[in-house]
Amino acid sequence: MADRTLRVCALYPDLMNIYADRGNMLMLERRCGWRGIGFELTAASLGDAVDPGAHDLFYLGGGQDRDQQLCAQDLYDTKRDALHAAAARGAVVLGICGGIQLLGDHYELGDETVPGIGLVDLVTKRAIDGSRLIGNVAIEVELEGLDGPRVLAGFENHGGRTMLGAGERPLGKVLKGHGNDGRSGFEGVIKGNVIGTYLHGPLLPKNAWFADWLLATSLGLAPGDLAPLDDALEDAAHASARRAAGL
Repeated sequence: MADRTLRVCALYPDLMNIYADRGNMLMLERRCGWRGIGFELTAASLGDAVDPGAHDLFYLGGGQDRDQQLCAQDLYDTKRDALHAAAARGAVVLGICGGIQLLGDHYELGDETVPGIGLVDLVTKRAIDGSRLIGNVAIEVELEGLDGPRVLAGFENHGGRTMLGAGERPLGKVLKGHGNDGRSGFEGVIKGNVIGTYLHGPLLPKNAWFADWLLATSLGLAPGDLAPLDDALEDAAHASARRAAGL
């Protein structure tokens, strides 16, 4: 696959990067390199325009409330239309923690409303009592191209309670942990190739199979088209994350 290159656009990597988001990018880069697939990483921060046709995967991580609010307005003003166009043509858009909140309609922070870009129908509200949903988490997911359900394991730490619109599909069912709101039993959201989740710590090194699914989907391949790798260490990391969550 030497003629293929995964083109990734990292949104606000200087501001939305507090949950080991660089580890996710490094995981994709290494798994591409081991297979002879090229890897191209582009950063887009405040004020930067985004070309919807220039990237296969758009990535938005998590940040502190102040930074997230700053990025939210810029995302809405300068990148919203491009991300809608990218998603419409089949590019993968992945939002983690603060990222999932900004993929939706808005985030209510007390009396203030932070705009989202509306790629998915969801609303996030900060808990009135200020409590946070924290801990190791595991969810069961079913994704196109995979033979049966798989487990995603990670860590969650969010004060927002995310509620999906009636027509939206959650990324997975909570096996252990809190999920989107601590009550529904659902975690994340998936709509076509737009994916949001609260799982981090970082997500991809703990779930190599999901990294490969993202890689294949971004390149228009089936997961089985990717050359197999020796994933002894990656499997051990996944097993450790599952155990931490109580599975």
